[in-house]
Amino acid sequence: MSNATPGIAEITRAIRNVPDFPKPDIQFKDITPVLADAALFAACIDLLTADVKPGSVDAVVGIDARGFIFAAAAAIKLKAGFVPVRKKSKLPYTCYEQSYDLEYGTNTVAIHIDAVKPGARVILVDDLLATGGTAAAAVALLERIGANVVEVSFLIELSFLDGRKKLANQNVRSLVTY
Repeated sequence: MSNATPGIAEITRAIRNVPDFPKPDIQFKDITPVLADAALFAACIDLLTADVKPGSVDAVVGIDARGFIFAAAAAIKLKAGFVPVRKKSKLPYTCYEQSYDLEYGTNTVAIHIDAVKPGARVILVDDLLATGGTAAAAVALLERIGANVVEVSFLIELSFLDGRKKLANQNVRSLVTY
């Protein structure tokens, strides 16, 4: 790679497609090659935070588990705190929980009741927007604790799954769209 800062095209080329993972007919988008390349990883963080000035948000919220990778790095860049939204029963303190529908069943995510102060400006970050259930549940949790969700950002969006519909009232940013 040259000394030039990589862009979305280089990031897209580095995302590996793994057929039939974790089950038949799923085309898994593997981001580990992006994470392994320091320039690509840094470019992702720069692009995910392009319209946000350091110090202008109080926290960057990451969704369990790959969202933690991007959100923690973005938080450092933006001089903001990092807040995890985790699967149910994974956080040690008193939590709010939000369930959402899956193709077969439901799942639940949680956030500490004091994760941010009411009125805090936050950005929600995850690696992938698919059906939007997890991100919408995380937004609901943030709104429940009084946060002002400034933006919801994703490295990848699977647009054919219409996940944006569940985030219709949010400012959504996706770097790579399939």
